[in-house]
Amino acid sequence: MASVDAVQIPSRSLFRQPEVCEIAQVQPYVLRSWEAEFKDLGVAKVQGGPRVYRRADVERVLRIKHLLFVEGLTIAGARRKLQDEQPAAPMASSEMDDLLTSDVRERILSVRQSLRELLAMLSQRPGAEEFMLAAPVASAASRPKRASAAAAKTPAKRAGKAKKK
Repeated sequence: MASVDAVQIPSRSLFRQPEVCEIAQVQPYVLRSWEAEFKDLGVAKVQGGPRVYRRADVERVLRIKHLLFVEGLTIAGARRKLQDEQPAAPMASSEMDDLLTSDVRERILSVRQSLRELLAMLSQRPGAEEFMLAAPVASAASRPKRASAAAAKTPAKRAGKAKKK
């Protein structure tokens, strides 16, 4: 088995899947299963296009192959080892403070305050008077005459019609 250093990777920035399989000497299904297990493998698949890998991804594939086949680690063990090999945490807060000017800080604080106000508005239950829909109150003069004529019928007249039938 060739180590990562012994394999010659062409000096290009992007590689197609068959090229990566040839460089790493693995089958395409193996490469796809590693993509599923190592989410940060950085495969870029455009809709209807081929899978595309960066140079760093090809190096990572070779490192995974070495950990699995040469060192005999399981996939979980290889994942842990790769996480341990990752560079240290991002910038310390003091370095970040040096980069941020007072104007940027004020803008960030303003956005944060606006987001909190928006959250408070969305969290409140709507007030009854704010969103209450009510039918308009109609006066007696504006009611249609048909409705008043129907209301004028007495129960006795209705009973008389029922007996005739």
